[in-house]
Amino acid sequence: MQLQTLISTQYDPFLNRAVEQYLTEHQEKGTVTMYLWKNQQTVVIGYNQNPYSECNVQLLLDEGGHLMRRGTGGGAVYHDLGNINFSFIADKSLYDVRKQLSVIQDALQAYGLQTEISGRNDLTCQGRKFSGNAFAKGQRNDLHHGTILIKTNGAMMQRYLIVDKAKLMKNGVKSVASRVINLSEIVPELTSENIKQPLISSFEKVYGGKANWLDFDTFINNKEVQTIREHIASEDFLFSRWRQFKTTKKAQFPWGNVDIALHIDEAKAIITEAQIASDCLEPETIRQAEHLLQGSSTKTMPMYDSDSEIIHDIIHLIYG
Repeated sequence: MQLQTLISTQYDPFLNRAVEQYLTEHQEKGTVTMYLWKNQQTVVIGYNQNPYSECNVQLLLDEGGHLMRRGTGGGAVYHDLGNINFSFIADKSLYDVRKQLSVIQDALQAYGLQTEISGRNDLTCQGRKFSGNAFAKGQRNDLHHGTILIKTNGAMMQRYLIVDKAKLMKNGVKSVASRVINLSEIVPELTSENIKQPLISSFEKVYGGKANWLDFDTFINNKEVQTIREHIASEDFLFSRWRQFKTTKKAQFPWGNVDIALHIDEAKAIITEAQIASDCLEPETIRQAEHLLQGSSTKTMPMYDSDSEIIHDIIHLIYG
């Protein structure tokens, strides 16, 4: 097993995500990399989320912020230089979410912080969320990434994020700010800079080896990284299929929220296109559901060969 650490020297969200994707696609067999990075004034939405229902898009852009769509599922989050983000890129045989989360938990214990794994994908401290996590499977490596809120600007978070009231009620809170916690509220000396070394030390401790350092500058001018960056920063990738999105059905399930827009040929009684917005942690399953619905009759439930709870719930939401 080979261990690697990489720390971004840039705050460009598209570059940081492009490097993460490049590593996931090209990292050598038998390797686990911990990648630490920070974005400046950025709302990051899940792969299947509608930007206009998750974020005050124009306000964010007018004030010099960035909207970025990640390749994983999950909900919208706000990044600034007061929080740090982590990615674990691991060979499939070495990928272990609990082990990866234990790196974060062990690093925070250095500051006396006791943390818990909670819900679908959260880390909490004193009952409040400080880290949301998301996951993706690649051909050769799997990806696990998340945030650590340390001194994030809560006012800006509330300014840019649009939070479903039903979701807040489900969690028994009045606002997103009351649901999350900055760890510096508990340990004032903790910063997004001085947490880096404890994270690296914990990574090496948990995995039992010395990590090789990767130089971030070698990725900046990499042609494939730049191609990925250009694609994920494009208007088409971020917005195109969502500009005309009009919800037909919506619901909340244990696996996440879902909004469905159906485009129907009334004369033929078929669904010509299905768009599904969701914070589900399985973006590929959402794409499968969209594909299944496209071309289906509006009168007869389509046949499907899947034991996925997500697909079952979506189909039964539409057809009753």
